[in-house]
Order: sequence, then C-alpha cells, then structure tokens
Amino acid sequence: MVLYLADELLKITEVAAELKLHPDTVRRYIKEGKLKATKIGGTRVRVRRSELDRFLAEEGQEQKEE
Repeated sequence: MVLYLADELLKITEVAAELKLHPDTVRRYIKEGKLKATKIGGTRVRVRRSELDRFLAEEGQEQKEE
C-alpha cells in the first residue's frame, strides 16, 4: 500500500458521499474489514484517502469480473 505524505483523513460522511452510500453502509464495510479505518481520540473514525482509493480500485476490478 502506498502512503502519501499528506494522506488525507476522511470522515465517514465524506467517504459515504464519495461512494454514494449511506454512512451506516460505510460503517458496516469497516466492521466487515472491507474498508480499513483509523480511530482518532478513542471514538472518532477516519479513513485515509489512500485506503479509499484502494477500495475503489478493488471494487472496480470486482465489477469487471462479473
């Protein structure tokens, strides 16, 4: 995995907006391990931009294979 120097941390709502999903679906993906997230300050959850890019690339591959 490539980490960028300024790897942006995104809120669940921001990730949901980019994926056009409900925030609860993003939370489920995190819980299921489909999308990696980082806890900040104990309760806040953030997703790295590079992780979202990886997720999008993998989802695109899966859709092409179907």
